[in-house]
Amino acid sequence: MTRIITLFCFLITQFNFSQSVGNYLEKIRNNEALLTAFFQQMPKGGDLHHHFSGSVYAEPLLERVIAEDFYLNLETMEVSKIKPAKGDWETFSSLKNTGKLAFYKQQIMQTWSAKDFNGVTVPSDDLFFDSFQKFSPAIEGHFAEGLTELKNRALSENVSYIETQLSTIPCDMKVDDLNDFNLKLREASVQKNEKAVLKLLDDLYKNIQQRNAKKYAEDFNNNFITKLHRDLKIDDDRFTMRYQNFVLRFMEPVDLFKNLTIAFISGNESKLVAGVNIVSPEDGETSMKDYWLHMVMFKYCHSQFPNVKYTLHAGELTLGLVQPEDLTWHINSAIYIAGANRIGHGVDIAYEANSYDLLRYMSKNNIPIEINLASNEFILKVKEGRHPFALYKEFNVPIVISTDDAGILRTNMTEQYVLLAKRYPDVSYATIKQYVYNSINYSFIQDASVKKQLLKDLDARFITFENQFSKK
Repeated sequence: MTRIITLFCFLITQFNFSQSVGNYLEKIRNNEALLTAFFQQMPKGGDLHHHFSGSVYAEPLLERVIAEDFYLNLETMEVSKIKPAKGDWETFSSLKNTGKLAFYKQQIMQTWSAKDFNGVTVPSDDLFFDSFQKFSPAIEGHFAEGLTELKNRALSENVSYIETQLSTIPCDMKVDDLNDFNLKLREASVQKNEKAVLKLLDDLYKNIQQRNAKKYAEDFNNNFITKLHRDLKIDDDRFTMRYQNFVLRFMEPVDLFKNLTIAFISGNESKLVAGVNIVSPEDGETSMKDYWLHMVMFKYCHSQFPNVKYTLHAGELTLGLVQPEDLTWHINSAIYIAGANRIGHGVDIAYEANSYDLLRYMSKNNIPIEINLASNEFILKVKEGRHPFALYKEFNVPIVISTDDAGILRTNMTEQYVLLAKRYPDVSYATIKQYVYNSINYSFIQDASVKKQLLKDLDARFITFENQFSKK
């Protein structure tokens, strides 16, 4: 009986502390500096929508290419280890010797990231998506440094878990003799003939399996993911990381499906691989043309690997970016056809056909939405009342808050919560706390004991955080 009374008193005390925290949040709601200090210290759980290469800041990448004396394209700010045959390229040592390095360092920072972005020189979405190919040579061979940077930054702002999209899976499998499938798949896709597409995918899948697809997945898992993860001792008592495989939307159907199959095999064989995703601009020509086909591909792979989770970039679109009718069906297809376990961005939900029914379905089936406030503002110019955050909240769709590409966007996890609290004053501290717990509960961590420990750790972190406010 004494233990029960003690536990009851403890819970009452913590409830009162939580109320005090909520009262303090309301008091500082309109002060960005106070909000930043508050959310910097608040436990933030996990970042579930996270691109590795876009989350590394430009400064260490720039230091690396200077130290290793890369070549710089003086027009595009692209870098290369060897001098390409075409274009105006100079080494960084040459730029330093001629006194031009400082000028080009500034240009690089403004091209590789949103630093000093003025909204005039180049469209924000072009700057964002074009930046990856410019700095990608600086990433290659330096995943360890990037992962260490991201872990240290997460620890500094009380983030305990990251689910990052680390790398595509290298694959030199020859599939030129299967190119006839490209035409056949697209013809069936135009007719929305799902039965025909699935039959073609079945034939294609058998061909890919016969070419030892499993070998590529095993090599990636064992010699890249597992080796990096263990060598760096990424997981410890304060932090955990898992990895999402991803494929690129702009590829031809056969190549994309080959990569998707290997990505699913990898996810099925390794507990470190949390799931699968698809990336690249959703409004790109091939992305739009093959979007429905891609969703059927995910459906097929799920039938082969039912235990592998996947989240899909869907609805990262807005009025004016594409034709109005193209805003009506992407999230629908990602959920009803592909069967996505989570949705990334989901910005066009208000334009989706039967959006209320879709939102109810997401709520009923616990399909979370990954909200990326800074990203949606920069890339799509969607923020505040135009952002569908309130719509998802109204229909009780599970919400997780995430960064997307913090390095390119010059942001962090703390700022996402600052924007949330400042822009949506009806979101209480208790609700924000629920979003934090959602980021662990809806993660794709395969090991139940790891997820349980993260939740237990989150409980302890919140007790420590909230107890500070007993002194206020």
